[in-house]
Amino acid sequence: MNRRRMLHAFKAGQEVGNYEDAAVLQEAVDPQLYLSRNWLPQPFHLICSKDTVITQLSGASQIGLRDSSVNTFRMGVGDLAYVPAGTPHQMTPSEEGVCLRYMPLDAGLVGAVWYCPGCEVELQRHEWEHSNELPASGFYADACARFNADLEGRTCGKCGAVHPEIDLAAYGWKDE
Repeated sequence: MNRRRMLHAFKAGQEVGNYEDAAVLQEAVDPQLYLSRNWLPQPFHLICSKDTVITQLSGASQIGLRDSSVNTFRMGVGDLAYVPAGTPHQMTPSEEGVCLRYMPLDAGLVGAVWYCPGCEVELQRHEWEHSNELPASGFYADACARFNADLEGRTCGKCGAVHPEIDLAAYGWKDE
């Protein structure tokens, strides 16, 4: 995997896209840092089986949390947000920015979760084993493509609302 140099995080930030979560440090460093440059809302809630920390290097965003005593966390330059293991969270940039995600090398399962836009019931969840060798954006694209392909799974059984498809091209992700 092509790793970025931390000394050039802002320059490298111009080369990465939305929620790319590109590994930054040498392979054996624990915790590992993952770099993203975000300008679109994250199209799902991310769940990590281990604790994670997110820091905002530039720009601003808000992290929405579920199943937590904290519902939202506003992120400005230099802010850190601790996300406990198993907490669904979603980033929504208020201005384009670069962020880092701190995760353990043995991060375990990671998942994308979608909720009903009407009544907030969980619609779908796709999980995978975290990889230190492959960019997370590939897993995100796969999960979103599966979500898009399942109209029944995007339709709420409780209220009947249909979650819209995710435009993978807008995120720079390929439907493979």
